[in-house]
Amino acid sequence: MQAIPVSLRQIDYVIAAADTGSTAAAARVLNVSQPSVSLAIAKVEEHFGRPLFARSAGQGIAPTAFGLRKLGALRSLRAQAQSVLDHKDSGAEVLNLGVFSTLGPRYAPALVGSFQKVAPDARIALHEGDLDRLTRWLENGRIDLALIYDFGLPSSLKITPLADVRPYGLVARAHPLAGRGTVAMADLLTDPLILMNLPHSRNYFLTLAQMNGIRPRIAHETSSVEMLRAMVANRMGVGLVATDIAQDTACDGQPVTRLELSDPLVPHRIALARAPHPHTAPLVAAFHDHVARSFDA
Repeated sequence: MQAIPVSLRQIDYVIAAADTGSTAAAARVLNVSQPSVSLAIAKVEEHFGRPLFARSAGQGIAPTAFGLRKLGALRSLRAQAQSVLDHKDSGAEVLNLGVFSTLGPRYAPALVGSFQKVAPDARIALHEGDLDRLTRWLENGRIDLALIYDFGLPSSLKITPLADVRPYGLVARAHPLAGRGTVAMADLLTDPLILMNLPHSRNYFLTLAQMNGIRPRIAHETSSVEMLRAMVANRMGVGLVATDIAQDTACDGQPVTRLELSDPLVPHRIALARAPHPHTAPLVAAFHDHVARSFDA
């Protein structure tokens, strides 16, 4: 029997370096010396005959294209080894699901809950992030699937469209526009705008305004939909939102009113993304199909 050329400890060091972006940070997380991490990476790279990371003075390390492919496989190998060596042997598979931070509260709990009714032994770990982070996690194998907006995603990812949603306006219940039901963006944005400032989301909403000849006055920016809704409810500005939230009150109990936009607007596309691995785990495939069916229902 041929000896395994790379140890699990070396794999742990490589994964930690990828996650933290530097050998020094990985060493702190692992509570080992930095040379130990560097040596482990060198040993694994020597085995593959190709670099896993690109080094840049003062900028840390970043996975190469080859490294991104191998990191996904190394994470899978590490998870399989952990499962085999688990003395409890619960038999439960784990799916790592990434969720875009504004989509997660709206969709993820219902999707996970309904799936676990038919697959009670399955465990699903949720990982929230913005588009850039979720894309990176898919590419390096940290997550299996991502519930995400299809905004300029890499062509290397496999994308399953789920739904197209139109953005809408949000005003306080006492706002003069609240009784209209439908409003033009130009009328809405005569008031200062509370802007979502997540990567891609910010540019999306600003582009929508600019396409309609509007340069909005920005009152505040936030990365939280609930913060935006609460600020609107307290008359700190108006909002543009894509996530479909049915509640007519903000988290502090203040009422808000949703307004359809009469302008011709480019919709958001909600999608399920995954990396193009040659073999898809049965749990990943089952959850993927469950999500697709749920949006079709």
